[in-house]
Amino acid sequence: MTENLRVTLDRRDDLAVIYTEGYINNQGGEEIARVAYDLIGDGEKTLLLNLKGTKIVNSIGISILIEIIEKMLEIDGRLAFCCLTPTIEKTFHIMGLTQYATIFPDEETGVGEMGG
Repeated sequence: MTENLRVTLDRRDDLAVIYTEGYINNQGGEEIARVAYDLIGDGEKTLLLNLKGTKIVNSIGISILIEIIEKMLEIDGRLAFCCLTPTIEKTFHIMGLTQYATIFPDEETGVGEMGG
């Protein structure tokens, strides 16, 4: 699968929402990390990853997401996911991501819980 990941960003007063569209593999994960680390460098401490446009995440992509979670923990930040497919949500639970990052069913819930 060679589909490139597109990442878009919506910065709000109290959090940033990162939207993904496509396959989260090593290149896709690195693109998400670049955006996340730029936000962290700008002082952002609350990130919500909306994966509505993503149907597949491979193991390298997951390892990069774990690195982002670790970075957020270092800065006492918060990272959460929303709009996951059932398969991705199950994978995140199995891989342990949900121990350190919350999963919300939709963006509205995530923004409400994290932005308040």
